[in-house]
Amino acid sequence: MKESAKGKIRTEFWRIFRFGVTGTVSSLIHYVIYCVALSILNPTLSYTAGYLVGLVCNYGMTTFFTFRQQPSKKNAAGFAASHALNYLLEIALLHAFFILGAGELMAPVLVMIVVVPINFLILHFVYLHKRKA
Repeated sequence: MKESAKGKIRTEFWRIFRFGVTGTVSSLIHYVIYCVALSILNPTLSYTAGYLVGLVCNYGMTTFFTFRQQPSKKNAAGFAASHALNYLLEIALLHAFFILGAGELMAPVLVMIVVVPINFLILHFVYLHKRKA
């Protein structure tokens, strides 16, 4: 049975909503770990520590909650690849915001504002792209 246009819009709206919840929780975890790690590490290592902890939480929430799928080699590989690229973008932006004068507590927030929409588009493709046979 085909889903109606209204049903597709509703489905996509709730998927975006769940992505927002997942992103908010993962970002908060990332930011808290970053802030705690700043007391003993430099900003880049602190950011990386937060990123890695947030990444583990993010994969579980993205798979089960946002896209309502089961873990698989395909979505794990796509998730890891998208986040490897995402991490490089985030580190570059973090340092760009430092150069522009953002402090150690504000720069990560600015980074997350920029990368969240990009990350949604990438993960949307990873989880929902169907290969044509």
